[in-house]
Amino acid sequence: MATPLLPNSRTEPDGSAVIRVLSYNIRSMRDDTDALARVITACAPDLVLVQEAPRFFRWRKKLARLAAASGQVVLTGGATAAGPAVLCTLRATVERTEDVLLPLTPGLHRRGLATAVVRFGGVRLGVISCHLSLNRKERRDQGAQLLERLDGLGVEHAVAGGDLNERPDGDTFRRLAARLQDCRAAAPWGGEFTTTPADPRQRIDAVFATGGIEVLGCGVPLDQPGVTHTDLTAATDHLPVLAALRVPAA
Repeated sequence: MATPLLPNSRTEPDGSAVIRVLSYNIRSMRDDTDALARVITACAPDLVLVQEAPRFFRWRKKLARLAAASGQVVLTGGATAAGPAVLCTLRATVERTEDVLLPLTPGLHRRGLATAVVRFGGVRLGVISCHLSLNRKERRDQGAQLLERLDGLGVEHAVAGGDLNERPDGDTFRRLAARLQDCRAAAPWGGEFTTTPADPRQRIDAVFATGGIEVLGCGVPLDQPGVTHTDLTAATDHLPVLAALRVPAA
C-alpha cells in the first residue's frame, strides 16, 4: 500500500495555516551538499530546523548557499547558536529571532538554541531548533531550558525540533513529550527511525508541537516524491523528520 502524501502548505478559509516543518541534522555540510539540497527541496518545507550547521570558517556563506539551493533563506542560528539554525521560505514573515547559548559543562561541547517567532498570514508561531547533549545529566538540564525558552516566546502555538541524542523512552524525550505533542507519535507517517541512514534502527530526532496544533502527519520522508534513498544516504549521517501541521489563526 502506497504511503499517502502529506498535505501541501496552504492557508485555510478559517485563517489557519497548514505548514511543513523539517528537522535535519546536516553534519556541518561535510557530506554531499547537492544531495542535501535536493532532499530539503523535495520536502517543500516552510521551516527547516537545522542541527550541526557550519560553525567555523565562512559558516554564514555555507549556510546561505545551502538555503539558496533549497529554496530557503537563513532565518537565524548557526555558529551564534552553537550549531542549531532555522531556515524558512519567503512565505514566512519574521517577527523576531534570538540565538541562545546554553550553560557550558567543562569538557563537553557547547550547545545552544536557535529561536524565532514567525507569521504565516494570520498565524503566529514560535520556533526552536535544538541539538541536545550526549551527556544524560546535561541533556536533562537542556530539555528543561528548552521548555522554559518555549514558554518565554510569548506565543500560544509553537514547534520545537531537533536531534535529541535520545530515544523516546529516555528521560528528556519523555519530559518533552509530556508537555508537547510528539508529532511522530501523534500522526505516524513515513519512516520511524532516523539513524543511521544506511541502516536506521533508532529514533533520536523529533518534531514537537504545542497543544492546539493539529498534526497531519510526521516521519522520515522515505516516500516523499523527489526524495531518493541515494540522496538520503549521501546527504548526512541522519535522516530528516518532516511534519505537516495545521496551526490555528492567532
